[in-house]
Amino acid sequence: MREEIIMAGFGGQGIMSMGQLLAYAGMKEGKEVSWMPSYGPEMRGGTANCTVIVSDSRIPSPLSSRPDTLIVMNLPSLNKFAPIVKKGGTIILNSSLIDSEVKRDDVEVIEIPANEIANKLGNSRIANMVVLGAYLTHHKIIDIATVKESLKSVLSERHHNLIPLNEKALDRGTEIV
Repeated sequence: MREEIIMAGFGGQGIMSMGQLLAYAGMKEGKEVSWMPSYGPEMRGGTANCTVIVSDSRIPSPLSSRPDTLIVMNLPSLNKFAPIVKKGGTIILNSSLIDSEVKRDDVEVIEIPANEIANKLGNSRIANMVVLGAYLTHHKIIDIATVKESLKSVLSERHHNLIPLNEKALDRGTEIV
Protein backbone atom coordinates (compact mmCIF):
# COMPACT_ATOMS: atom_id res chain seq x y z
CA MET A 1 0.00 0.00 0.00
CA ARG A 2 1.19 3.49 -0.88
CA GLU A 3 -0.99 6.58 -0.75
CA GLU A 4 0.15 10.05 -1.81
CA ILE A 5 -2.01 12.93 -0.60
CA ILE A 6 -1.80 16.66 -1.22
CA MET A 7 -3.73 18.81 1.25
CA ALA A 8 -4.20 22.45 0.28
CA GLY A 9 -6.01 25.62 1.30
CA PHE A 10 -5.53 29.03 2.86
CA GLY A 11 -3.16 29.53 5.78
CA GLY A 12 -5.16 29.25 8.98
CA GLN A 13 -7.42 26.42 7.73
CA GLY A 14 -5.40 23.77 9.54
CA ILE A 15 -3.80 22.26 6.46
CA MET A 16 -0.45 21.63 8.14
CA SER A 17 -2.08 20.26 11.30
CA MET A 18 -4.17 17.88 9.23
CA GLY A 19 -1.07 16.62 7.41
CA GLN A 20 0.98 16.28 10.58
CA LEU A 21 -1.84 14.38 12.27
CA LEU A 22 -2.14 11.93 9.39
CA ALA A 23 1.62 11.38 9.25
CA TYR A 24 1.93 10.95 13.02
CA ALA A 25 -0.94 8.45 13.14
CA GLY A 26 0.64 6.52 10.27
CA MET A 27 3.91 6.37 12.21
CA LYS A 28 2.03 5.11 15.27
CA GLU A 29 0.66 2.28 13.15
CA GLY A 30 4.17 1.32 12.02
CA LYS A 31 3.84 2.65 8.48
CA GLU A 32 6.46 4.59 6.57
CA VAL A 33 5.40 8.24 6.31
CA SER A 34 6.56 11.57 5.00
CA TRP A 35 5.14 15.03 5.54
CA MET A 36 6.36 17.94 3.46
CA PRO A 37 4.90 21.41 4.13
CA SER A 38 4.79 24.31 1.70
CA TYR A 39 3.75 27.80 2.74
CA GLY A 40 2.74 30.75 0.61
CA PRO A 41 3.93 34.28 1.35
CA GLU A 42 1.80 34.60 4.50
CA MET A 43 1.06 32.20 7.32
CA ARG A 44 -2.59 33.23 7.70
CA GLY A 45 -4.55 33.98 4.58
CA GLY A 46 -1.80 32.98 2.16
CA THR A 47 -1.76 29.60 0.48
CA ALA A 48 -0.60 26.52 2.31
CA ASN A 49 -0.25 22.92 1.21
CA CYS A 50 1.48 19.80 2.33
CA THR A 51 2.22 16.44 0.85
CA VAL A 52 1.75 13.33 2.96
CA ILE A 53 2.81 9.89 1.83
CA VAL A 54 1.81 6.79 3.77
CA SER A 55 3.32 3.48 2.69
CA ASP A 56 4.08 -0.06 3.75
CA SER A 57 7.54 0.26 2.22
CA ARG A 58 10.29 2.88 2.24
CA ILE A 59 9.52 6.24 0.68
CA PRO A 60 12.34 7.37 -1.63
CA SER A 61 11.12 10.97 -1.98
CA PRO A 62 8.66 13.13 -0.02
CA LEU A 63 7.49 14.80 -3.23
CA SER A 64 4.42 13.82 -5.21
CA SER A 65 3.89 14.92 -8.78
CA ARG A 66 0.82 12.66 -9.28
CA PRO A 67 -1.02 12.32 -5.94
CA ASP A 68 -3.65 9.66 -5.40
CA THR A 69 -5.78 12.09 -3.41
CA LEU A 70 -6.25 15.84 -3.20
CA ILE A 71 -7.91 17.26 -0.09
CA VAL A 72 -8.71 20.84 -0.98
CA MET A 73 -10.23 23.56 1.17
CA ASN A 74 -10.45 26.52 -1.25
CA LEU A 75 -10.90 27.33 -4.94
CA PRO A 76 -7.38 28.61 -5.73
CA SER A 77 -5.94 25.35 -4.41
CA LEU A 78 -8.44 23.30 -6.41
CA ASN A 79 -7.44 25.13 -9.58
CA LYS A 80 -3.75 24.61 -8.84
CA PHE A 81 -3.73 20.94 -7.82
CA ALA A 82 -6.74 19.24 -9.48
CA PRO A 83 -4.91 18.77 -12.82
CA ILE A 84 -2.13 16.69 -11.25
CA VAL A 85 -4.28 14.11 -9.41
CA LYS A 86 -3.74 10.62 -10.81
CA LYS A 87 -6.32 9.26 -13.22
CA GLY A 88 -8.68 7.23 -11.05
CA GLY A 89 -7.70 9.28 -7.99
CA THR A 90 -9.88 11.17 -5.55
CA ILE A 91 -10.55 14.84 -4.93
CA ILE A 92 -12.19 15.67 -1.61
CA LEU A 93 -13.28 19.28 -1.61
CA ASN A 94 -14.77 21.71 0.88
CA SER A 95 -18.02 22.58 -0.89
CA SER A 96 -18.69 25.32 1.68
CA LEU A 97 -15.98 27.43 0.03
CA ILE A 98 -15.74 25.88 -3.44
CA ASP A 99 -18.75 26.37 -5.69
CA SER A 100 -16.95 25.40 -8.87
CA GLU A 101 -17.21 21.98 -10.48
CA VAL A 102 -14.15 19.83 -10.97
CA LYS A 103 -13.52 19.75 -14.70
CA ARG A 104 -12.30 16.15 -14.79
CA ASP A 105 -14.29 13.01 -15.34
CA ASP A 106 -11.44 10.58 -14.63
CA VAL A 107 -11.33 11.16 -10.85
CA GLU A 108 -13.82 10.61 -8.04
CA VAL A 109 -15.03 13.86 -6.49
CA ILE A 110 -16.37 13.93 -2.94
CA GLU A 111 -17.94 17.20 -1.85
CA ILE A 112 -18.05 17.88 1.89
CA PRO A 113 -19.68 21.06 3.28
CA ALA A 114 -16.91 21.18 5.88
CA ASN A 115 -17.35 24.76 7.11
CA GLU A 116 -21.10 24.35 7.51
CA ILE A 117 -20.62 21.16 9.52
CA ALA A 118 -17.86 22.72 11.63
CA ASN A 119 -20.05 25.74 12.37
CA LYS A 120 -22.89 23.46 13.48
CA LEU A 121 -20.45 21.71 15.80
CA GLY A 122 -19.52 25.10 17.25
CA ASN A 123 -16.17 26.07 15.74
CA SER A 124 -15.37 26.85 12.10
CA ARG A 125 -11.68 26.02 12.68
CA ILE A 126 -12.40 22.27 12.79
CA ALA A 127 -13.48 22.05 9.14
CA ASN A 128 -10.13 20.37 8.45
CA MET A 129 -11.00 17.52 10.81
CA VAL A 130 -14.35 17.02 9.06
CA VAL A 131 -12.65 16.45 5.71
CA LEU A 132 -9.94 14.32 7.30
CA GLY A 133 -12.61 12.07 8.82
CA ALA A 134 -14.25 11.76 5.41
CA TYR A 135 -10.92 10.92 3.79
CA LEU A 136 -10.05 8.26 6.37
CA THR A 137 -13.44 6.61 5.95
CA HIS A 138 -13.13 6.58 2.18
CA HIS A 139 -9.51 5.35 1.98
CA LYS A 140 -9.03 3.45 5.26
CA ILE A 141 -5.22 3.78 5.19
CA ILE A 142 -5.09 4.59 8.90
CA ASP A 143 -7.56 3.71 11.63
CA ILE A 144 -9.60 6.70 12.83
CA ALA A 145 -8.98 5.60 16.43
CA THR A 146 -5.24 6.02 15.90
CA VAL A 147 -5.82 9.51 14.51
CA LYS A 148 -7.88 10.42 17.59
CA GLU A 149 -5.16 9.04 19.88
CA SER A 150 -2.61 11.17 18.00
CA LEU A 151 -4.44 14.46 18.55
CA LYS A 152 -2.82 14.98 21.97
CA SER A 153 0.66 14.56 20.51
CA VAL A 154 0.12 16.73 17.44
CA LEU A 155 -1.96 19.60 18.80
CA SER A 156 -0.17 22.13 20.97
CA GLU A 157 -1.00 21.89 24.67
CA ARG A 158 -2.95 25.15 24.56
CA HIS A 159 -5.39 23.46 22.15
CA HIS A 160 -5.89 20.26 24.14
CA ASN A 161 -9.23 21.58 25.35
CA LEU A 162 -10.38 21.30 21.71
CA ILE A 163 -9.57 17.59 21.39
CA PRO A 164 -13.17 16.44 22.10
CA LEU A 165 -14.46 18.86 19.46
CA ASN A 166 -11.85 17.64 16.95
CA GLU A 167 -12.94 14.07 17.66
CA LYS A 168 -16.58 15.02 16.99
CA ALA A 169 -15.53 16.65 13.71
CA LEU A 170 -13.64 13.52 12.66
CA ASP A 171 -16.70 11.42 13.51
CA ARG A 172 -19.00 13.74 11.59
CA GLY A 173 -16.73 13.47 8.54
CA THR A 174 -16.92 9.68 8.73
CA GLU A 175 -20.72 9.84 8.74
CA ILE A 176 -20.86 11.94 5.57
CA VAL A 177 -19.03 9.55 3.25
